[in-house]
Amino acid sequence: MTPQNDFQQSRLAIFSAVSFYFVAAIAMIIANKWVLNKSNTPLFFLFMQLLVAVALLFVCRILRILKFPVEVSAAKAKGLIPLVLINVTGLSFNNFTLQLVDASYYQVARGLLVPFTVATSFIFLHSRPSLKVLGACAIVTSGFLVGVLLDQSYSSFGNSNATLGVTCGLISTLTTSLHAVVIKRSLDVVNGDTLELAWYTNLLSALVLVPVIHLAGETPAVYDLMTIVEAAKSDASWTTWQTFLVGTAITGLFGFLICIAGFLSIKVTSPVTHMVSSAVRGVFQSVLGIWLFGDIISNGRWSSIVVIILGSVYYTYVKNEEAIAKQKSQGSNGYERVPMNDVESGRRRSLAAKD
Repeated sequence: MTPQNDFQQSRLAIFSAVSFYFVAAIAMIIANKWVLNKSNTPLFFLFMQLLVAVALLFVCRILRILKFPVEVSAAKAKGLIPLVLINVTGLSFNNFTLQLVDASYYQVARGLLVPFTVATSFIFLHSRPSLKVLGACAIVTSGFLVGVLLDQSYSSFGNSNATLGVTCGLISTLTTSLHAVVIKRSLDVVNGDTLELAWYTNLLSALVLVPVIHLAGETPAVYDLMTIVEAAKSDASWTTWQTFLVGTAITGLFGFLICIAGFLSIKVTSPVTHMVSSAVRGVFQSVLGIWLFGDIISNGRWSSIVVIILGSVYYTYVKNEEAIAKQKSQGSNGYERVPMNDVESGRRRSLAAKD
C-alpha cells in the first residue's frame, strides 16, 4: 500500500471517529433534554438508561461481539463502591442540570471542568500544574463567571432554576473530575479489563438507583408516567410515556456508543483534535438549543461559551505540548543524557584503576 493511500485512510479514520463521537454526543444531550422537558422523573430516566446499557453489553457478550466475564463477584463489587457512588452522583446531577437549564446553558453550567480537573489532580495525584495550565484555568473560570453573572436572559440572580441548575452542574463537574482519579484504582480491581469495568459500573449503578428513586420521592411520578395515558402530549402527539420510552431507547443506545466513540476519537486523533471537536460540538449544541427548544441566547451567554471553549482548547494544547516536551527530554531510545561532569569523573576513576 502506498504512503498516499495510508495517508488517505488515516484521514478517513480521523474524520469517521470524530464525526461518530460528535453525532453520538449531540444526540445524547438533545435526547436527554427532550425527555426531561416532558417528565419530572430524572432519576428513573437515568435508571432506565443504565438498564439499556446493561442489556446491550449482555447481548454483545452473548453474541461474542465483546468478551468480558458477566459473573458478579462480591469482592470486585466492594472494591468498585467508590467508582459506582461517584458515577451515580455525577449522572444524577447531570440529569438535574439538563432538566433545570436550557440546552445551550448546559455548556456554561458545567463550564468549570478544566479547573476542577486540575485541582483534583493536584490534591489527589500531587500533579503540580504549570503557569500555562493555571492561565488556561483562569480563562475558563472567567468564561464561567461571564455566563453566571452577565447572561441577562438567564442570569442566576433572581432565577431559582438557574441557581439550582448551576449548582447541580458544579456538583456534576466535580464528580467528573474525581472520576478520573478513581478510575485507575478501579481498573486494578478488574485486572485492567475496561469492558468488565463498564459492565460492573452500569449494573451496580442501576441497583443503587432503585432505593434512591424511592427516597427522592419519584415513585408516585413514575406510577403516573406509566399509567396516565392522557398525559401531556408533545408536538408530535406523543404521550409523555411514549416520549420517555423513545428517549430512553435513544439515549441508552447512544450512551453505550459514546464510550466507544470517545475512545476511538482519542485513539486515532491527537488530544487537541479531540478537544476542538468537543468545542465545535458545544457551539453546535447551542445552535440546536435555539432551533429545537427555542432557547434565547444573550450576548453574555455566547461570550461565556466562547471563552470557556477557548480556555479548554488552550488547556488541551498546553498539556499536549508538555507531554511531548517530557517525552523528548527523556532522550531517544529511552537513554538518559549523562552530565559531562559525571562522564569525566568516571573516566578519571577508570584511568586510576588501570594505574
